[in-house]
Amino acid sequence: MTSDSTPIHLLASLATLGLRLSEDAFKTLLAEASKAKWTPVQLLQRLVEVEQQEREDRNLAHRAKTACLGSPKALDQFDWLHPRKLDKALYEALYSSGEFIEKGHNVLFRGRPGIGKTTLAQHLGLRALQLGYTVKFATLPAALADLLRQESLPATERRLQRYTKPDLLILDELGYVPVHAAAADLLFHIISRRHEKRPTIITTNLAYKQWPTVFREASCLGALIDRFAQHCHTLDIDADSWRNKRQVMEEEADIPLT
Repeated sequence: MTSDSTPIHLLASLATLGLRLSEDAFKTLLAEASKAKWTPVQLLQRLVEVEQQEREDRNLAHRAKTACLGSPKALDQFDWLHPRKLDKALYEALYSSGEFIEKGHNVLFRGRPGIGKTTLAQHLGLRALQLGYTVKFATLPAALADLLRQESLPATERRLQRYTKPDLLILDELGYVPVHAAAADLLFHIISRRHEKRPTIITTNLAYKQWPTVFREASCLGALIDRFAQHCHTLDIDADSWRNKRQVMEEEADIPLT
């Protein structure tokens, strides 16, 4: 057996014991051990640490998939200098402690399309998963359409639990699709049942006074807004669309220098 095959042989043996360390991670670990001349105890300790981290990463990825959070742009790549207005300190406070989840406080991201509202909301969801909470992410139109498809009241009641039970619910894109009264009633039930117990995050391009343009003829709208806004952290974002900015940059890059 060659020395090159030995790490793979050892990794296969470790896998039979329940370790799921990747081949690349295992080879990197052995290289670090050789270079730093670790003792056997140091190597074993580091092996356990790397295995635990990989398990946590896989678990988080699985839970993020179950929560439908997608794969947002990394938070450390978010340009906080781009918005003219954004309370970064408030966002970091919400993100770091997750205290708003324990208190049942809602969060509203408000601003024009293409400025990062969804990305910031998704990262609060990922942080909640890291802290051990359950999370559900959906666009508001998709969530309401899902509920409206149910063919009976018992079926609707069962499906409502998908949106009322998670520790944190994120409803994206309020304001892009009009909602009729029946759908508004369903959203009211969601917000009411979560009120002061489990927080809801909503992203929107509309001020509260403009919500009637979406929830047309919904008699419950006033009560819905009152419940949601009662304990709510609002993050207003004033910025030009990132999509428009990228388009301008790409167009400028094509202009020949004179």
